[in-house]
Amino acid sequence: MTGMLRRSVLAALLMGLLAACSPGGGSGAGFVNTDITGASYGKGFQLTDHTGATRSLADYRGKVVTLFFGYVQCPDVCPTNLLNMVEVMKQLGPDADKVQVLFMTIDPERDTQALLAEYVPAFDPRFVGLHADLPTTQAVARDFKVFYQKQGDVKGTAYTVDHSTGTYVFDPQGRLRLYVKHGEKPDLIAADIRKLIAGQ
Repeated sequence: MTGMLRRSVLAALLMGLLAACSPGGGSGAGFVNTDITGASYGKGFQLTDHTGATRSLADYRGKVVTLFFGYVQCPDVCPTNLLNMVEVMKQLGPDADKVQVLFMTIDPERDTQALLAEYVPAFDPRFVGLHADLPTTQAVARDFKVFYQKQGDVKGTAYTVDHSTGTYVFDPQGRLRLYVKHGEKPDLIAADIRKLIAGQ
């Protein structure tokens, strides 16, 4: 990760922590993960899913939504995150039907709809891959304070992408509530999701 990108990611995490700790920030629900209730960013999106359908956050109203930004050729963080969410869904049992896991690509130049349709549901058929054109991808990433930057063969197709690694969690009313750091234990994520399902 480059120095500039590292500083940007740390700044974004700090903003999330400040939102949780400042007067009026946080919900007081006792979440394990960072409570960003009331955050002024991450208000929504208008994207295309891996089946070709247009999707917005409103389409998932009534469910807890988790949103992760990554890319198909990501060698470690992205598959680890998705595998983690597979375990979260297992731990939730019947409540897993009240959760929607979303994976938005930050590499629209390579991650086609067909590729996302092959990759994302392979982890769990209920998981949904999202994509957009480059300008829309950039706009959504900015709105969620997600930072990403190509590395290596940036003029070709063999590049990698450094990117933010956290997951955003929305409650069933579509409000941004939590920021989950990469590597969090599935049982702790599941516990927070259960609280959101219960209306906390």
